Amino acid sequence: MRLLLIVNTSASAVTARARVVIRKALSADHDVTTSETSRRGNATRLAQDAAAAGYDAVVVLGGDGTLNEAANGLAGSQTALATLPGGSTNVFARTLGIAQDPVEATGELLSALARGSYRRVGLGSVNGRYFLFHVGMGFDAAVVSQVERRAALKRYAGHPLFVYAAFSTWFRHYDMSRPRLQVEIPGRPPVDALMAICLNSNPYTYLGNIPLNLAPDADLDRGLVMATFRNLDMIPFLGNVASVLRKGSHFRRHGTVDYRPDLTEATVVGHGPFPYQVDGDYLGEAEKLSFRHEPDALTVVTP
Repeated sequence: MRLLLIVNTSASAVTARARVVIRKALSADHDVTTSETSRRGNATRLAQDAAAAGYDAVVVLGGDGTLNEAANGLAGSQTALATLPGGSTNVFARTLGIAQDPVEATGELLSALARGSYRRVGLGSVNGRYFLFHVGMGFDAAVVSQVERRAALKRYAGHPLFVYAAFSTWFRHYDMSRPRLQVEIPGRPPVDALMAICLNSNPYTYLGNIPLNLAPDADLDRGLVMATFRNLDMIPFLGNVASVLRKGSHFRRHGTVDYRPDLTEATVVGHGPFPYQVDGDYLGEAEKLSFRHEPDALTVVTP
């Protein structure tokens, strides 16, 4: 097989030794070309070129942001996407059941390629950009923004940095006094909110090894889920966090949350600009986001 190995050398779990071991292992049975990302958006172009050149698969050694870029380059093509976890959280790799050690995951990938273990999955799109697992708007995205401001610490601090950023954002960096956005779903009254999360898969993320089961209805073979938070008062919000650390049933029934599964489309309009992030990458502020579910959009290699 012809494989393109895209490596994000800045990803928190990517080491020089791992790169050498992984390339050598893949090259034993396959024709492998390696490219390193040099800037944001680079992986999209590399993946597009690979699909146009007829590569069988693009293998991404990096975090969820690099994987999202590659998915955007491959969506609609027949070239498969394979992931080797190199970031701090690796949400999509865990969702697929891939080992968290990148060298061990390489062994799984080689076995999957030998078996022809592929799956065609649906993606979400937001303003024309595809996402693999979720888009966070409002408070959620403001937390990601604070984490990215401390990018040098992310490689070493990981999940504790996210917890710190969440509390820092809560008390210092996000206006909780008024709704920041409105979620509009066809056939439903609009809902004002301080935060909303649109999911294409579950879990939403991981806290250490614990999955946050925000939307069990979110599945790569089903429509999108929109979870809208009407308020973020401390006590009910912490109760919701405790719920999603288990099965999330209390969260989905809570009066502060509007939970809508199996969506084909939705629109989020801001009461002024609001922050948003896509698959864990902060993308700035928007005044309107249009969501669509895109079925059978991407082929992925599964263990």
